[in-house]
Amino acid sequence: MQKLSRFLVRVVERYLPDPLLFAIILTIVVFIMGIGITKCTPMEMVIFWGDGFWSLLAFAMQMVLVLVTGHTLATSPPFEKLIKKIATSIKGHAHAIILTSFVAALGSWINWGFGLVIGALLAKEIAKNNKGIDYRLLIASAYSGFVVWHAGISGSAPLQVATEGHFLQDLIGIVPTSQTLFAPWNLIASFVIIFGLGFVNKMMIPPEEEIVEIDPSLLVEEEEKVRKMDTPADRLENSPVLSQLTGIAGIVYLIYYFATKGFALNLNIVNFIFMMLGIILHGTPRNYIDAMDEAIKGAGGIVLQFPFYAGIMGMMTDSGLAAVMSNWFVSISTPLTFPFYTFMSAGLVNFFIPSGGSQWAVQGPIMVRSALELGADPARTVMAVAWGDAWTNMIQPFWALPALGIAGLGARDIMGYCIIVLIFSGIVVSLAITFLP
Repeated sequence: MQKLSRFLVRVVERYLPDPLLFAIILTIVVFIMGIGITKCTPMEMVIFWGDGFWSLLAFAMQMVLVLVTGHTLATSPPFEKLIKKIATSIKGHAHAIILTSFVAALGSWINWGFGLVIGALLAKEIAKNNKGIDYRLLIASAYSGFVVWHAGISGSAPLQVATEGHFLQDLIGIVPTSQTLFAPWNLIASFVIIFGLGFVNKMMIPPEEEIVEIDPSLLVEEEEKVRKMDTPADRLENSPVLSQLTGIAGIVYLIYYFATKGFALNLNIVNFIFMMLGIILHGTPRNYIDAMDEAIKGAGGIVLQFPFYAGIMGMMTDSGLAAVMSNWFVSISTPLTFPFYTFMSAGLVNFFIPSGGSQWAVQGPIMVRSALELGADPARTVMAVAWGDAWTNMIQPFWALPALGIAGLGARDIMGYCIIVLIFSGIVVSLAITFLP
């Protein structure tokens, strides 16, 4: 495992481009595939690309909010204290890798933005307080937990089909989370990955002479800000009263929401929960504003790259390329193997549409209709697409950007390790989705 990971790290360091260039290269690849496979003209592909370029603005805003509300919650004083306490309890290299992997995976299962941030912050704090730990593998371990996000309670596809009025309601109705996120097979797969991930990452610890520790420039602590209290506006900004009143109102609404709608989680309600918790835990409006300003920095990659992936999605959808890919997997499927091939096809499509919600919008109708025709379970089909989307994020650098921004590293520093996680998680999910009830 150590030799394989070292080889993959060297390959990735040499050949993986910057995530923006990766998106541009994928744009060119899809453009050529559309012309060659679907027989669209170059002009048609350009039109599909341009028409789709701004089609995900509302969803992009939801994704930015997932990230920044998770980030602000993770940087609140109670969580910062917890992170520091955990970091100072580390007893060796293996302990650091296993613990970081577990915390990141559990956090991502709860909320993908929270998991990405809490894992990276914990990894950075551990590296600051402990010598002899490979920083690249530590950050890779933090990012690797992201592989379970779409099977967790902020998963786009299962939350969408559990929401009244979703676009496939006429076909499959409302699919409760008890049949998707909380289905026994999905919980087992999630449990195995969350608890097994750290031990897989531990096996990739490099020899002592090849360990790369954290850059000393990242160890400089920022000076604590002195709050001005000179004016009524300053005192209002630094008063906990408004934050607590806002938090109380949010809690009252959440009680009403869950009492009237049941445990109906969706992206908006998840963002609402994390925003209200962040406001409460940061104590004052000024603290929360400052934390949000810091969190927004990590969203730059999402804002810049989302339009390019929306353009790719436009080409994939309007040219029929996504349908061609998905239908090929359907054509070789049986009711037993259909979830597995759906998982594989979703992993492929995720390279070109790395947004889970957008991928579901493109691929969901094709796979659900095919599931109904084959007599396969629509709920399992939803989760097959969800897992496929999350799975190949381990070699698609788009969603690593927030963690890398916190860590001060580049995609090439961690993606070689993530390939091993791709193999491990792929085996677990394939077996669970095919054979477990």
